[in-house]
Amino acid sequence: MDSIPLWRTVILVLAIAPMVYYGVAIAACVRFFRRERRKVLPNFQPPVSLLKPVHGVDFGTRENFESFCRQNYGDYEILFCVNDLSDPAVPVIRKLAEDFPKVAIRLLSGAEQIGANRKVNNLVLLAREARHEILIQTDGDVRVGPDFVREMAAPFANPKVGVVSCFYRGIVERNLGAEMEAIGAVTDLLAGAMVADWKEGVTFALGAAVATSKTWLAKIGGYEALADYLADDYEIGYRTHKAGAQVLLSREPVWTMFPAQTLQGFWEHQVRWARTTRLVRPISYLAMLITQGLVWTVAAVWCAPTRGVAAGYVIGYLVLRLSMAWTAGVWGLRCEVVRRRLWLVPIRDAVHFFVWIAAFTSNRVHWSGRDFHIRKDKMIPIS
Repeated sequence: MDSIPLWRTVILVLAIAPMVYYGVAIAACVRFFRRERRKVLPNFQPPVSLLKPVHGVDFGTRENFESFCRQNYGDYEILFCVNDLSDPAVPVIRKLAEDFPKVAIRLLSGAEQIGANRKVNNLVLLAREARHEILIQTDGDVRVGPDFVREMAAPFANPKVGVVSCFYRGIVERNLGAEMEAIGAVTDLLAGAMVADWKEGVTFALGAAVATSKTWLAKIGGYEALADYLADDYEIGYRTHKAGAQVLLSREPVWTMFPAQTLQGFWEHQVRWARTTRLVRPISYLAMLITQGLVWTVAAVWCAPTRGVAAGYVIGYLVLRLSMAWTAGVWGLRCEVVRRRLWLVPIRDAVHFFVWIAAFTSNRVHWSGRDFHIRKDKMIPIS
């Protein structure tokens, strides 16, 4: 080290940081799942209202909706809401109600346009129409296991619990973009949340499935207070935490669909996710540079004084990064996409570095067919 310039030494030292992060993330995942798999849920099964704002259909819509009708649970209802009754999901929902007459299914539409986020506008209507105190909102492209409702509702036996959300794993169409998107969502999102849970506790919610109660929802101003926010999942978790509630992560993962997409569609989707994270948590997003192991490894190889040192960085990155992805995605979430496509992780890391940079170039996002400018975390429609 004494024989090379100081700036190269600094890069070699900084390049160790991602390796440390990967090790911490592995430990955090093991800690979480060992703890949660030993946990015995309280015998608490209150009536539950499932809220499903829906827009369009995809390759798994029917199976996704059916999974909510096959719950090992007593008293629950499913409320769907579409923007208008011409939505292609409407015939699927009506057929579902015919096929599962014992499940209380209702279809709503025509939500008042309170804010720019149409999904939240629909949630406002759904919450008003819900009959029960416990509310579980899920996206239209989510599929669940038969114990999902019980796992999400049981923590509310403790009145201090205000929000429960859960991780998700992917069901993908055969497409490189869909597979890389699923791998990133499963491995990076889970690992980051596990580290946050271990080091500071959870202060956010993950949006695929979020449970709360009408009591805690009222304390943060209801869904109405979130109607102009793009990251409504983050907001409901953060605001409920600030109101004094416990925010938890469930051990029960759900599945979410990753349809085939063009290269442009993949890029725009990734940048929108990244840009949303940057706008909501700017300091945390900037700190994500330290977790970019592939970039730091390339820099370390360029600065390494010997081939042996360079090889050490490459081996360290591959072993720790792939171990983190396997621990989170395969051992933790039992995700088949990660199991079959683990080799895509370094490729995804290379793409994600450029996505991370692109998120700084604008405060504009394209979402649900519309363009918005984000100002102070709020969505402002662009004509």
